[in-house]
Amino acid sequence: MKIALDPYMIRNTPLLELPAAVADLGYEWIELSPREDFIPFFRHPRVDDTTVRKFRKALDSAGVGVSSLLPLFRWSGPDEDTRQAAVRYWKRSIQIAADLGVDSMISEFNGRPEDADRSEAQFWKSLDELLPVFEREGIKLTLEPHPDDFVENGYDAINLIRGINHPNVTFLYCAPHTFHIGHDAPGIIKHAGDLLTHVHLADAYDHTASSGNRYILNPPGTPARIHQHLNMGEGEVDFGELFRELHANGFDGTLTACVFAWEEKAEESSRFMRERIDAHLSTWK
Repeated sequence: MKIALDPYMIRNTPLLELPAAVADLGYEWIELSPREDFIPFFRHPRVDDTTVRKFRKALDSAGVGVSSLLPLFRWSGPDEDTRQAAVRYWKRSIQIAADLGVDSMISEFNGRPEDADRSEAQFWKSLDELLPVFEREGIKLTLEPHPDDFVENGYDAINLIRGINHPNVTFLYCAPHTFHIGHDAPGIIKHAGDLLTHVHLADAYDHTASSGNRYILNPPGTPARIHQHLNMGEGEVDFGELFRELHANGFDGTLTACVFAWEEKAEESSRFMRERIDAHLSTWK
């Protein structure tokens, strides 16, 4: 099992200093999410081959590995020009992962819930172009349902991934999305079975509680989705049941601490999350 840190809260750390910073926080693995000097949100990667080689040396020097790259592109967007651009960005990102010796990439479906049929058609079109590239480079793709995507429910996402019917494509359960993707961590984890290879760990409040009045959103009826990525224990996700089901499911993939809420105390939060993850895992022994 790999325990990784999403270093988004320390993304202003220079790229070549990032591995040492992550090691100092107590992690041996990085889940590298978007950052402006590497692979930014929804745009073409900004890193060149020379920097990739330097980054790989910095990782080796720090004794830290990259568990996964996590790019986000609009590869299922209804607009065709945007989709084609996203496929281009994906191909460069896959090459970067291969050059780093990384065999796993994570992403979202990245379509639109109000145009789900068109988004799914675009998704399949992009997948037809990209799966041969993933195969060639020996890289697995892990997908997660996300609030405000054309696939939001965990069961639906698993069924869609099963429909892809490819050994290189697996499922990610994101704990802070629990209350958007089905409010049923044990059931979704059990339904995923061997397809579950990654779990994102952070806490969130249940926005459906108090008759849906935990948060008051204006104007009434807004389709906005709201959730947090808090330290474990600061919200309402039941991590006891989540970890029990992971154990029952024989989970042996990657657990990633992905708290985004406390940039002003990122070091404290990252260390705390590592301690909490280790404490939950210790109950398995």
